[in-house]
Amino acid sequence: MNDYLTILATLKSANIDRAAMEARLLLEEFQGRDEALAIALNRRISGEPLSRILGHQEFWSLRFDLSPDTLDPRQDTETLVEAALERFTGNPPKRILDIGTGTGCILISLLHEWPETLGVGTDLSAGAIEMARKNAVRNGVAGRAEFLQTSWAQNITGKFDLILSNPPYIPSEVIPNLATSVKEFDPILALDGGADGLDAYRAILTEMKNLLSPGGYALFEIGFDQATSMPRLVEEYGATLSRLVPDLTGIPRVVECQMGIS
Repeated sequence: MNDYLTILATLKSANIDRAAMEARLLLEEFQGRDEALAIALNRRISGEPLSRILGHQEFWSLRFDLSPDTLDPRQDTETLVEAALERFTGNPPKRILDIGTGTGCILISLLHEWPETLGVGTDLSAGAIEMARKNAVRNGVAGRAEFLQTSWAQNITGKFDLILSNPPYIPSEVIPNLATSVKEFDPILALDGGADGLDAYRAILTEMKNLLSPGGYALFEIGFDQATSMPRLVEEYGATLSRLVPDLTGIPRVVECQMGIS
């Protein structure tokens, strides 16, 4: 079972994308443990994401451990980090808030880039908060990161120069049609955005006006089909759209806005 070509052939027969890379990673992780490797390989060809099998995912060139309570960080979400760094080039924010933090990947990545910045991450899931704290320790920013269990930004006090969120934004009726790797392995709390996919944004925008510093910015990841509905919602809640930021494929992925700026 520890033969690379055998693993590669098995993955290819299951139409696994990037089979060569995954074969190498599986072999590295389970080298010398044939039974564990066989189980892992079977889990993979059954549709479980490799990151779930390994228990970690790379994001912004950092390692983030996963749990069943956390969304698997996606490369698309790195657009949110890039947009924040671009907005605050040369003048890092003093305090940032990451709403619905999950693994903590967004907040931790930005704290890694901004060594003087302090951050708060929130999540409704106690398991996610525990994992985010562990990831902050792993990536050397625990002394500047606070993680709180709460619904969105309820009971959060103080002002923040930057508020970020990658909330659940998939309409409820779409969930059953998602890929197996998503609907069966990502937590439903991190996926389901309500009837129109915008419920989480409504909750966050309601709370944001009391949390964003004057002149501060809020950045939200959005779904591929929300480039019209989300800016409209932002304006409904008294905020002003600053820009839409596309991901690497050119799809609008991040909404940037401010409060009370016209």
